[in-house]
This record gives sequence, C-alpha cells and structure tokens, in this order.
Amino acid sequence: MSQIKTISIDIETFSDVDLQKSGVYKYVESSLFEILLFGYSVNGGEVQVVDLVQGESIPTDILVALTDDNVIKWAFNAQFERICLSAYLQKHYPQHFYSYSITEDSVGNYLAPFSWRCSLVWSAYMGLPLSLAGAGAVLGLPEQKLKEGKELIRYFCVPCKPTKTNGGRERNLPHHDMAKWQMFLSYNKRDVEVEMAIQSKLSNYPVPDFIWEEYCLDQEINDRGIALDMEVVTNAIATDERSKNHLMAEMKELTGLENPNSVQQMKQWLLDRDLETDSLDKKAVAGLLKTVDEPLRSVLTLRQQLAKSSVKKYQAMENAVCKDGRARGMFQFYGANRSGRWAGRLIQLQNLPQNHMPDLEEARSLIKANDYDALELLYDDIPDTLSQLIRTAFVPKNGMKFVVADFSAIEARVLSFLAGEMWRAEVFANGGDIYCASASQMFHVPVEKHGVNSHLRQKGKIAELALGYGGSVGALKSMGALDMGLSEEELQPLVDAWRSANPMIVQFWWDVDRAVKTAVKQKISTETHGIRFVCKSGMLFIKLPSGRSLSYVKPHMGENKFGGESVTYEGVGATKKWERIESYGPKFVENIVQAISRDILMYAIRTLSHCFICGHVHDEIIIECSKGVSVDAICEQMGRTPPWIDGLLLRADGYETEFYKKD
Repeated sequence: MSQIKTISIDIETFSDVDLQKSGVYKYVESSLFEILLFGYSVNGGEVQVVDLVQGESIPTDILVALTDDNVIKWAFNAQFERICLSAYLQKHYPQHFYSYSITEDSVGNYLAPFSWRCSLVWSAYMGLPLSLAGAGAVLGLPEQKLKEGKELIRYFCVPCKPTKTNGGRERNLPHHDMAKWQMFLSYNKRDVEVEMAIQSKLSNYPVPDFIWEEYCLDQEINDRGIALDMEVVTNAIATDERSKNHLMAEMKELTGLENPNSVQQMKQWLLDRDLETDSLDKKAVAGLLKTVDEPLRSVLTLRQQLAKSSVKKYQAMENAVCKDGRARGMFQFYGANRSGRWAGRLIQLQNLPQNHMPDLEEARSLIKANDYDALELLYDDIPDTLSQLIRTAFVPKNGMKFVVADFSAIEARVLSFLAGEMWRAEVFANGGDIYCASASQMFHVPVEKHGVNSHLRQKGKIAELALGYGGSVGALKSMGALDMGLSEEELQPLVDAWRSANPMIVQFWWDVDRAVKTAVKQKISTETHGIRFVCKSGMLFIKLPSGRSLSYVKPHMGENKFGGESVTYEGVGATKKWERIESYGPKFVENIVQAISRDILMYAIRTLSHCFICGHVHDEIIIECSKGVSVDAICEQMGRTPPWIDGLLLRADGYETEFYKKD
C-alpha cells in the first residue's frame, strides 16, 4: 500500500450527553459514548466506511496514522473528530494513543491538533457558510449532503424514549431497522465525499500555513479549558430559584393575578390602572418606570427583576463542565467570517454581563456560603447581583492566579492609524483618553475625565463607539444616546461635529469605497491606505497587513436604497440565511479594522503562547499562572506591535485576580 499522506475523516457517534448543550469534551466523557461509524478516505481515494457497531475494526495503519504528525487529518469541524477519536483510542487502543499535554498544564488527554486540518475553517476563510450542507450548496457541488441525515442521527445517535411499541428500549441499534442503518452507512460515506469535494473546489485558494498554526493554538486553548467554581454555580442556581419564587409571590400579592408573568394579564392589569403599553420588554419597562407611581412602580420593578435571565449562564456552566471541573470548547475559531474573529460557544464568554458592584468579593462569598438571608438583607435586587457574579464563577486552579490583560481602545487605534488621523495618534502617544480628546476636538473646549467639561466625555464616548464606521443618528440611538440624556435635536450636530473633527477617517471610508468599486467593476487589483482589494474568479479578496485575506463571495455592483451604486456579495445576512448583502465603504472599513484588531490579538496570543492562556474575549486575554508572575511583564509582551503594522501605538493594561471579573 502506498504511504499515507492525508486522511479525510467523518464519524457518527452515540452518547447520552446532549452535544448542543454540553459540547464535545463533556459528550465523550459519558460511559455510553461510542463511535458507530468511521468513514475515511486515504490520499483522496475511494471512501471506506468501518461499521464499528457490527464488529468491524479500523485498520491498524489508520490507527497509527491518527497519531502520526506527518499524516494530515482532514474533517469538517475537525475538533469533533479529534476529541472523539482521543476518547476512542484511550479506551480501545491505548497503545496507539498519546496526549500532547504536559504535567503542569490542564490540557486534557487529547490528540495533538498539529496535524489536523478543518475544512469548516477553510469554508469560513473563504466567506462560505459554517455548515457542510450550506458550503456544499453554495459551491454547487455535484455531491450534496444527504437530506435524511437529521432523521438518521435522531434515530441512531441519541437515546430514544422507551415506549410499549419499541419494547421499552432507550436506544436504537442497527437490527431495529436495517434499512435505516444501510442508509446511515451511505450518509456517513457521502459526508466524507462532500468534505473532499469542498477541498477540491477550494484547492486554488489554500488557507495560509500561519492560519493553521493559529488554529492549533486555538485548539490548545479550547483543550485547556477554564476552571469553574461549581460551589458558586450550584448555589447561584438555587439562590435564583428561591429569589424567583419570592418575587413571584410578591407579584401575586400586589396584583392579585393568577400568573403575573403573563404579558396579556399584566397588560390588562396596567390598563385597568390607566396605563396602556404595547410592550413589556426590558426597554419598555425601563421607560415606564421613569413616569409611574406606586403600586405600578413596585410591580414593574418586580417584573424587571423576574425577567433577568442570569441563571441561564450558570446552567450553561453546569451543562458544560467536565469531570475535572473545567469547561472546554468555548471558542469557535473563525466563527465570524466577515472579520475572522472567534465566536463564543456554550457559556459564551463574549457576552457575559459586566460587574459594577464595589463589594463583588463579599457578595460572592455569600453565594459560596449559600447564605440567602444575608444576601436578601444586603442586596435589594438578587437577580441583578447574581448576574454581576457570573464572571466570578471562572477561577484559576488551586495555587494559581488569573492575569487578565486587554488592549486599550484597540479599534480606535487601528482606525486612526490606517486613516492617518494625526491628532488621535498624539492622544495615544501621550497616554490620553480618546473619549475626552474626541469631545474636546468636537466641541473646541478642553475636556478632562474628572475635571473641566467632564460632562462632555460621555458625548465623546458615544460618538467614538457609534460613528467610526459611517454610523449616523440611527447608530447613536441604537447605542443608547437618548437613554444617556442626549436629546433628539443634539444627535445630527453630534454626527457633524465628529465627522468634521475626523476628516481623515471620513476620507478613508470613501477611499476604500472607491477602491472596492473599481476592483469589482474592472476585475482588477486596487490599493489604498496599505490595504489591497483583488477581484478575481468570482471572489473579492481584501488583503490585510498581516498577510491574511478577507473573502467575499460573488461580488456585483448593485443599487442601494438611495438610488446610488453599491457593492453586493453573497453571505449569511441578518436573517441568518444565505443571501445577497449590500455593503459600502464604511462597512468594509469596519470589517478591515475589526479583522486587523483580531490579528493583533492573535499576535499577542502567539507571543504569550508559553503561558497557559485559558480564554480570550475581543481584545482581552485570560492567563492562568503561578502567583509570582508579573502583570507588567505580561502587559509588556501583549502590547508589542506586530512587525507588519509598524508604527501603530499599542497599549495593554492588566490586573491579577483570584476569580474572573471586569476590573
């Protein structure tokens, strides 16, 4: 047999753990976990399917290849195959398994990711859908994923309800329906074929090697996981339950309603007291609370507290935690394919509530001690307290500490640098506050954070956050400008003031707009501000300073709602469906700035890869380290400017802590 260079793999598995809720790391820890089918192709040859349930075995040379770093293993969402095969080898072929973890680290016993390649990442890199069926459909492959798959997976891969008809069994095996099993074998074979067809179709656009290196670092962080204080998690869930019952009883007493949670009943109750409202969502209730008197105020406040869904995060932690107390698999590499940023999975660190309590540690210790009475006595709003404590459930392992470091105003720095907005560069060089400086530039008066004209800083901040990518009055509103006390009349002047204070950024938007349009119309390569735009073979590529490209599928010239011309491309839009998306200069600038910010974070992850990184969020890295490690040393390393964007001024700030929090 010729030497094995590559293997394409797809497996079908069974476990009683819910994969969607718990993730693959916990899924494989179940004693009932097993691999049912192992579909594979060697060196692009004929696909073989090994029926493990019916006694077939994976050939020895394939088992050996799984741990051979010279053999490249391909799979669509390769993390799933790698983690499942790690568990399978440890259980059935320990002689063929070895882990890449070291004793001091918390990376679990998993196969090293170095020789694994993920065609899901390749799809995402090319701006395609993040599903095998979606990518296959968009690429118009002759081989498409079999539609019956979902039903077959439901039948063979998850437990079934015991009924009289099925003889009380809790699982379907091949002999329960041989016709379905035969179809399942075809389904497994087809998945490998589709995955190989995707590789073949994309072969002219290989993912750069450095992206695969980044993918390996990402997999290592996912394999390491982050420890959870399960005492805090369990007690928080119990506290929430008790608090909700208490609030509900209070609501019933005040309103006399059967179910005060019912929107219909509550609207009627308010209407009977001369208060009419179309909605009872968070925003509407907050608005009503500004104007109402008792008892309506108390009732609406209680409703607001009941609506807090803080407990869902704690439940997600309970679902995801592995046997060693760590949650793994929380980062989807290239999950956002417009920028290449990560997407959050399972507990989703990307959208945890912030904490603003001055006595965070005291509140946490009450939850840890399960002291409900003291909690009730000291805090008016228990759901809000629980919400602010979510981050604190993440802890370093015993004897270690967290160092949390993040970039200061990373997007504002990148945007200013690319556009050449010099006054902003000076602010960063002098360690100034960009929100104060922006307000000062807009209103032509000095602004200090806690000093002269400090009230203007908030306007500077909201303008910075909302207007950098072409946003206008609507963007200010959606950033909450009106809730912050700005009046409707102030908004347009604020937009005008910000734009006239930042002429180079405005110029940058329209230079990019022109460069993209020219590239798409003339199918040529254009360049502006060090960014290249290449349109060829039905794709638009934006070449970033890091060497990475952003990809846009089937770009065309279209017409926007104002009758002007705009660039459109195919992608997953706001509807979560594959559709034509309209874009323009400032929007492309947003993609570029966020993508470069992501590349800078990745550069920092590489620089700090000798540390135990256990999490990262947007512009922040969480490191688990020994007590003696210096925060300043980590910040210094994180704040190093990558050689490919020389001249950009970066700054990283950090702190050490015994549990995760927003400092």
